[in-house]
Amino acid sequence: MSDALVLVSDTGAVRTLTLNRPQALNSFTAEMHAQLRHALDEAAASASVRAVVLTGAGRGFCAGQDLNDPAMVPDVQGQVDIGAVIEANYRPLALRIQAMPVPVIAMVNGVAAGAGANLALGCDIAIAARSASFIQAFSKIGLIPDCGGTWLLPRVVGRARALGLAMTGDKLSAEAAERMGMIWQCVDDDQLSATVQALAARLAAMPSRALAATRRTLDEASQMTLEQALSLEAHWQRELGHAHDFREGVEAFQQKRAPQFKDR
Repeated sequence: MSDALVLVSDTGAVRTLTLNRPQALNSFTAEMHAQLRHALDEAAASASVRAVVLTGAGRGFCAGQDLNDPAMVPDVQGQVDIGAVIEANYRPLALRIQAMPVPVIAMVNGVAAGAGANLALGCDIAIAARSASFIQAFSKIGLIPDCGGTWLLPRVVGRARALGLAMTGDKLSAEAAERMGMIWQCVDDDQLSATVQALAARLAAMPSRALAATRRTLDEASQMTLEQALSLEAHWQRELGHAHDFREGVEAFQQKRAPQFKDR
């Protein structure tokens, strides 16, 4: 397998980014962070990419932070500035995914632990293999959820479940994650790749700009009053209504043909 820490491959308009440290369950190092952010930036800048799939090599999706990474080595006083690691790596990663101009799908092929679990939750849609699991492992080493976990967890599962998962650090099966609404879908292991690729291809054929705006407005509206959310809807409907994809969608509907969306 390539020495690259993030593998990049394209199938049509779908770009797949694969975390490639299988021997360490794809746990993060500073270098893997840098390569992933670069790959995401390239995907965002490429007009030919209309959907992104994020997955892991081997038997794991991502086991979170590699505690043996040089960034985690204690100083002469025996301390580690984990806040600096968050600011340098996890904060820009979470914000990069949230700002992608195309849909991002997490294909969770195995264990997603710590920051790896919240990386998956931060994607637009997460689909997991039945054998996969999610673990908020932070409390086991005296930390709190990061990579956006404190913001994401209560929104996707509610406060009670978020606290339970974060405090106990218990392993959650993919089936249980689907039942509580943490992920979009749990599928048999041998169907994972085909299911994700079919969805990615479907999203890639849809109006990318509208999908990205949908993500943004849902996130922003969750912190607004109804009146504010209605004004936000009006703003984006005005913007999107002036764009090519709206006109194309209406014309295709009227002409009973498949639309050809271009906006991004």
